[in-house]
Amino acid sequence: MVDMIQINDLKFSYPDGSAALRGVSLSVKPGEFVTLCGLSGCGKSTLLRLMKPGLFPRGELSGDVRFLGRKLTSEPDRDAAAKIGFVMQDPEAQTVTDKVWHELAFSCESVGMERNEIRRRVGEMAGYFGLEELFDKPTDALSGGQKQLLCLASAAVLHPELLLLDEPAAGMNPSETAELTETIRRIRDEFNIAVLLIEHDMSLVMGICEGIAVLNFGRIIAKGTPDEIRDNPQVIEAYLGKKEG
Repeated sequence: MVDMIQINDLKFSYPDGSAALRGVSLSVKPGEFVTLCGLSGCGKSTLLRLMKPGLFPRGELSGDVRFLGRKLTSEPDRDAAAKIGFVMQDPEAQTVTDKVWHELAFSCESVGMERNEIRRRVGEMAGYFGLEELFDKPTDALSGGQKQLLCLASAAVLHPELLLLDEPAAGMNPSETAELTETIRRIRDEFNIAVLLIEHDMSLVMGICEGIAVLNFGRIIAKGTPDEIRDNPQVIEAYLGKKEG
């Protein structure tokens, strides 16, 4: 079976010379749910953006990222745009239209989908995510949790094969966080989408993912099941900030 995403010895430095990634290798299988954890500044968001053409950061890159065996490049790619969904940490940075229904439709329009199919998918996702009552509401009138749910629905409307999530629960209250994480789990289970989620707080994802990789100072220091990671002394030490991994 070809991996959904395969990262091979990835190194990345920003134009100022700061090294964000120092030889990262990681794979996610079709339908698998993997969480990438680590403290702020460890390279998590950089790594995630290197999996989405059009969002690659500027800098010096070596190694490669492969999606279903095909090497990804920095150039925007319509096929990858439909098959790789991306939800940012800040929904304000990802919301681009004025109404909820238009935000859902915009994702489909951007990949050239036919009008009848757009209508069908927008209705499907509005129902699935419980957005019917918000359908005609201005996007700037939504709460933070509603905006993030809309961003997730806008990614899911394309029926991606891989969903990349950059700390989607950041800034949410516990109730909103619980609703969002349950929705992510449900999407993965019902649509068999591979998920790679970035999260600072491991406790939020322990019960919903199969695998966890821990990034520390640009290197993956541990990979395994939630149970294997929970009591890993190297992970505990890294989270306490005692040493560079």
